[in-house]
Amino acid sequence: MELVGSPLTATYAHPRSTPTKFLPAISTMASSYKNRSPYYPLPQSFSLPWMPSAYYKAAAINPTLAPFSKSSQGLTPSKMLPFVSNRTNLFTWYTPDDWYRSNLTNYKESEASRHNAERLRVDTSRMIQDKYQQTKKTQLESTKNLGQRVNDIEFWRSELCRELDEMMGETNALTDMKKRLERALAETEAPLQVAQECLLHREKRMGIDLVHDNVEKQLFTEVDVIRSCQERMQQCLDKAKAQLASNRVAQHELERDLVNKQAAHRIDDKCHHLRNTSDGISYYRGVERVDATISVPESWAKFTDDNILCSQSERAASAKLRDNIENLLVATANEMWRQFNGVNVAFTNRIAETADAKSKIQTHLAKTLQEIFQIEMNIEAIRKAIRDKGPPLKVAQTRLDERTRRPNVELCRDTAQLRLVNEVHEIDEMIQSLQQRLRDAEDTLQMLVRAKSVLEHDLAVKANSLFIDQEKCMGMRKTFPSTVRLVGYV
Repeated sequence: MELVGSPLTATYAHPRSTPTKFLPAISTMASSYKNRSPYYPLPQSFSLPWMPSAYYKAAAINPTLAPFSKSSQGLTPSKMLPFVSNRTNLFTWYTPDDWYRSNLTNYKESEASRHNAERLRVDTSRMIQDKYQQTKKTQLESTKNLGQRVNDIEFWRSELCRELDEMMGETNALTDMKKRLERALAETEAPLQVAQECLLHREKRMGIDLVHDNVEKQLFTEVDVIRSCQERMQQCLDKAKAQLASNRVAQHELERDLVNKQAAHRIDDKCHHLRNTSDGISYYRGVERVDATISVPESWAKFTDDNILCSQSERAASAKLRDNIENLLVATANEMWRQFNGVNVAFTNRIAETADAKSKIQTHLAKTLQEIFQIEMNIEAIRKAIRDKGPPLKVAQTRLDERTRRPNVELCRDTAQLRLVNEVHEIDEMIQSLQQRLRDAEDTLQMLVRAKSVLEHDLAVKANSLFIDQEKCMGMRKTFPSTVRLVGYV
């Protein structure tokens, strides 16, 4: 059967008068309607006109007609139904087997649907009961866990209260020791000021007397001892302040943890007593997806335990620090008294050495003045010798200049010419040698003058040094704080 025309207007083709072949294959017919209205293959045993899909609605499950297609391949044209060409209405023909098969399929689908619905009802009833029991069990477990949580919070809250009281007592004791240390530290300022003023006065010494002598060393040692004592006191004071800060931090952590425990106790106790009939319960959509937790039970207990252990550690460190401060105050007082006496002995010895050096400087100054006089006479002699070499040099250079005016071949490099040239060179070398000796003598004179100035300055310095050591420094070193004041009791 050959189909021609457009799917919008159904056109029918009549069979040929003398058919010699079977109908075309289904795939050949379907290919001619590609991308057009949907095609439903029919058995080849029927010669039906083509019907547009607009005149009927196919079932949701199309029956499979593959067996009919295969069985129709062996039919001859004489066994096929005649093509009806005089019908005016569009229609579709199915076989009785298709009809029975379609009914059977619907029965089976209906039975399967009922079976699935019945099984769903049973499963749903069982699931509702299971979920109810599961919900009840979950709520009981949550209530039990909340009760245990409240007991844990109460235990840690009592531990925090006990540790907080002990920490406050230790903080007060350390505060008293810190005040005593501050008084002792203030008492070291007077000895330090005396030692620094002695060093300051000795810095007013001039020239060579600014020597790092034994007095200087002892004064620096005294300053170092006092500063070392102050530094150790200050370190202990800083440690005391830091320890107090640490105590307060630990106390603050305990207090904050205690406040948090009280708040958590109040909240968890409220949650523990909530029931399905309680007031104030409501839906909070999505709250289970918000994970605001920052700890687990182990880390939660460890956090409070760490706070208590930290507080205990700080209390032990605070008690040890108070003992160290007590020992330090006694040791620093003894060290400062011992060094004070050592400086006074060094001052006495240095004064005697300075007086002896002063007399030796006076002797060297007299010898230096004599040598300056002699070197000045030597310089004057050298200058006169240089002046004496001027006229011979002028004569030799004048002779050479006149001989350059000889005419033509008379410009001969004779013996006289060579001797004049050598004479000029020799006189120049003599003058340069004398000038170098003059510079050396002048440098020596400058050195002698500088030495004379140093000796004169040093002589004045020695007198100044004796005045500083005897009058100023030893005059100040007559008082020193008592031991009782140095340990901070007064």
